Amino acid sequence: MTMTITPEMTMEVILEAFPSARRALFQRYHIGGCTSCAYEPSDTLAEVCKNKNILDVNEVIGHVVLSEELDAKLQIEASEVRAWIADGRDFTFMDVRTDEERGADVVAEAEVLEFARSSEYLAMDKSRLFVFADNDGGKALDVASYFVGHGFTDIRVLRGGTAAW
Repeated sequence: MTMTITPEMTMEVILEAFPSARRALFQRYHIGGCTSCAYEPSDTLAEVCKNKNILDVNEVIGHVVLSEELDAKLQIEASEVRAWIADGRDFTFMDVRTDEERGADVVAEAEVLEFARSSEYLAMDKSRLFVFADNDGGKALDVASYFVGHGFTDIRVLRGGTAAW
């Protein structure tokens, strides 16, 4: 069952039901990414929109729902990525975890994303297939969103992260 977002819902309820809402609200409306645009979990969506001078709450709701659908389309099963590797498919498989997050849990098939080299990655062919992985899929969706925002067109995220690997 899919939850319907209403203006009276708290941000806590919305973010729990629609994990992509955090990225979507920040990217499009600059809501929630820093101290000046923050909100409280107990604030309703209507209050947040009013405080941020966003007149069309229904448009915000539509954007959050669409972002959840887009996140779902980005995700790929570990079995499919393993099949691509076995078939020799040309793509870039990147582990976006920090050294601390990764620990001894190394995915031998994945290259470690070095954030200091982001300009090199962004200079790559925008149509190149990338698959991003993290511990559970959340951070990888943030990284995927960053790449999509920079014009990359074939981006995937390992559903369930390395836990599913």
